[in-house]
Amino acid sequence: MLLKKEREELYNCYKKMLEVGLTNGTSGNISILNREKKLVAMSPTGIEFDKLKLEDISIVDLDGKLIEGLKPSSELEMHNIIYREREDINAIVHGHTVYATTVACLRQDLPAIDYMIAVAGGNNVRCAEYATFGTPELAKNALKAMEGRKAALLANHGVIAGAGDIHNAFNIAEQIEYISELYVKAKSIGEPVILSDKEMVKMVKLFKNYGQIKK
Repeated sequence: MLLKKEREELYNCYKKMLEVGLTNGTSGNISILNREKKLVAMSPTGIEFDKLKLEDISIVDLDGKLIEGLKPSSELEMHNIIYREREDINAIVHGHTVYATTVACLRQDLPAIDYMIAVAGGNNVRCAEYATFGTPELAKNALKAMEGRKAALLANHGVIAGAGDIHNAFNIAEQIEYISELYVKAKSIGEPVILSDKEMVKMVKLFKNYGQIKK
């Protein structure tokens, strides 16, 4: 079985995503890149978690060719284009979360209402321009929105987060969903105060290594 370790990590992460509400049903997708072998382990399309087996997990190359397992998620190219262009990202979590998607439906960036947004690498999380799911256009839009960042909102769609490993990619996605919830609730009672760019420069430096899960 190719990429057994990556398959196990993906399976455990997918389970945790369902438990904490970062995805539901068969929506969302996750992947892990083995850069040495240039192969990607990815959640297969249209299969519920309780029916998912390790051997079902898709193994593809960076051109999208299926090597083992079931047919990969329709968002395969959105993952692969990031792996091809971003050497700092080896794992990606994409979820259709309630609050991040709510902000994405406004087609606006998520601002720094909480200093924890620094885990995504900047003073905001940009919203990628809308494109149909599974298309090369969406993949390119996501890559552009993630420039200098480790996360992006996808207009009328969801959130995507990447990191050096799946544990930190999950952590970033979870934090962005939390901050999105804060933003939506704060906007419902007033206008939230946004942290200054100067403060966020400081936060990004402090969070460069803070809270990073070490293997």
